[in-house]
Amino acid sequence: MPFDLPSAALLPSQFFERDTVTVARELLGKILVSLADDTLTGGRIVETEAYLGPGDPGSHAYRGMTPRTSVMFGPAGVTYVYFTYGNHHMLNLITERDGVAGGVLIRALQPLFGIEEMERRRRGVPLKDLANGPGKLAAALGVDLRDYGIVLGHGRIAVYDAPPPPELIAVSGRVGLSRGWETPLRYYLQGNPFVSKGRTGQPRNPAASGSEGASE
Repeated sequence: MPFDLPSAALLPSQFFERDTVTVARELLGKILVSLADDTLTGGRIVETEAYLGPGDPGSHAYRGMTPRTSVMFGPAGVTYVYFTYGNHHMLNLITERDGVAGGVLIRALQPLFGIEEMERRRRGVPLKDLANGPGKLAAALGVDLRDYGIVLGHGRIAVYDAPPPPELIAVSGRVGLSRGWETPLRYYLQGNPFVSKGRTGQPRNPAASGSEGASE
């Protein structure tokens, strides 16, 4: 779909200073870009997951603030990036007012910019598979731990406003969790071919460590 990035407006911090579920839904269709290695890559957000505070057993904030998760309790419009499964980075955008934990995992992207660079980073996988999962998305955009705790639009990552998506917004349980998987906090654009292939509605093996979201 055509999108004129030079004329677009950055999403203000006020967009993220709202309840996490609202932000997770309204991020669908917005434009996420990265300037990793001074190369513009990015595209349209087509799938998100909401992660809440201490009452959410799937959230990293479930047991309260730790050195790693302190950013989840801080100002909105900041990135929370972490490394999981030994080889995947995950990109979350912090929500809620200062002092209240919340974040949105960006699960899938429809590539629009820097597709050749995204293909190089992802070793030539097909277009539809470049960013159809949170680990794939981070790899395609060059996101890593250097992007932890940066203010959106003031570092390598930015999110731009865009018209509401024409597709219907579908809702499901979250993917890849051992706890809190059944909570309907995953949002995606129904029928969009760039949505992840993650299975929902079934728990991950409780013995497995890590998760795909800002989760336990």
